[in-house]
Amino acid sequence: MNEESETDLHPVRVRFAPSPTGYLHLGGARTALYNWLWAKKCGGVFILRVEDTDLERSTQDSVEEILEGLRWLGLDWDEGPNFQTQNLDKHKEAAFKLLREGQAYRCFCSKENLDTQRKEAEAKKTAFMYDGRCRKLTQEEVQHNLDQGMSSVVRFKVTRDECPLIAFEDSAYGRIEKRARDIEDFVILRSDQTPLYILSNAVDDSLDRISHVIRGADGLANTPKQILIYNALGIKPPIFAHMPLTLDNKKAKLSKRVHGEVVTISYYRRRGFLPWALCNFLALLGWSSQDGKEFFSREELIEAFDLSRINRHNSIFNYVPGDSKNWTDPKAIHFNATYVRTMPLDELVPYVKSELESNGLWSQVYETSQKEWFLAVIDLIRSRYHVVTDFSSKGRFCFSNNYEFDPKAVKKNLCQDLKLAEYLPELAQELTMLPNFDIEKIEDVFRSFAEKKQVKAGLLINAARTAVSGSSVGPGLFELLAILGKDRVVQRLNDSVGLITVND
Repeated sequence: MNEESETDLHPVRVRFAPSPTGYLHLGGARTALYNWLWAKKCGGVFILRVEDTDLERSTQDSVEEILEGLRWLGLDWDEGPNFQTQNLDKHKEAAFKLLREGQAYRCFCSKENLDTQRKEAEAKKTAFMYDGRCRKLTQEEVQHNLDQGMSSVVRFKVTRDECPLIAFEDSAYGRIEKRARDIEDFVILRSDQTPLYILSNAVDDSLDRISHVIRGADGLANTPKQILIYNALGIKPPIFAHMPLTLDNKKAKLSKRVHGEVVTISYYRRRGFLPWALCNFLALLGWSSQDGKEFFSREELIEAFDLSRINRHNSIFNYVPGDSKNWTDPKAIHFNATYVRTMPLDELVPYVKSELESNGLWSQVYETSQKEWFLAVIDLIRSRYHVVTDFSSKGRFCFSNNYEFDPKAVKKNLCQDLKLAEYLPELAQELTMLPNFDIEKIEDVFRSFAEKKQVKAGLLINAARTAVSGSSVGPGLFELLAILGKDRVVQRLNDSVGLITVND
């Protein structure tokens, strides 16, 4: 049993131990985040350990994707990456130590034998548990079988008399108890002498001096077995904190096969998410602050994070495949949009610069002679954007004269009145005459022109917005025109005449 409080073990040492058999999953990123937060909170150590013992499925590409994903999220590790295969000999040594000390035994049961036991359990409508028959073999019988070349695995001998109950305090779920009689003698070493995860994981945690194991609730079932291994090896078990699972809105586990790229971290990077916005969102998928606050800076979340606030119920990732508007959980989009809109400009600009560079829209003058203009543009247009990629798509008109027109906006705003083919060039001419191209003067021109032509100002305002930006939505028109500058605005108002046609 492990009864230490969360702060009794110093220093705090935690680990994120992904398997490099695929992508960095949202759930894996959340696990890494919680471990990282706890290490930062306690002034401890965050270790990255790659559990690569599945040699057939592990790939270097997966390793690189995991490392790159963690770097992008800003989850820097203090030690590692360590690779589990580097400790295979020590895992085997642990198994043989347990074997020598009588805390494990060789099992020679064939697959056919185990299948028979399984069928007998099914006939009795009981859960299958290995009956432990090889546990009773004498040393002579074991040696005889080995001499005969019989294949064997090594099973842990679950002690049921001296310790009828395996119990531990989970920092999230509270006290967990498991009856020893409900735990079968489980395999720790395969017939080919390779260790199973349940042994390797416990040995590695000991070697890394892990103080807290923070992982998904799907690992909860293995914890009593691992505590047995810790105790048998004379190792003090770490403190456990199991996180609830993250499910979709149909209560199914998230998977790339079912949900597609939306469950991968790389997807959010490509779609223009801000790393910390995604971290902030992930933090709330299974954890809540005491005061109900949702938006945190890094420092604020580190300060607020506590293992006792991890929820016990599964969290819901509210995503429906095929929803073009909500291409991920709407709350995640809301979080990112809020950060795009409110974060300090000097923190947002590097992401915008990278986005513009990758789309051929960046100019060095945005850091020199036009820096003030560039910052003003970003600050103006970001209010309606959700992701960083919006700056190169929806905001393209600010950085290039080659931008797309929304057909619906053209039909609604430019083709509403054929007289706009006359009005817009005339309006452009009046704007040309302005000595100061500022917001008030621009608005005065629009309103006086509308009065002179006896039309609603909205007709001109909506038409001008589409003409200069290709869209029907955006920031205040007069602020937008002032920041685009007289030459661009005049040219675009004149050029837009070619789009004005009779509506079908």
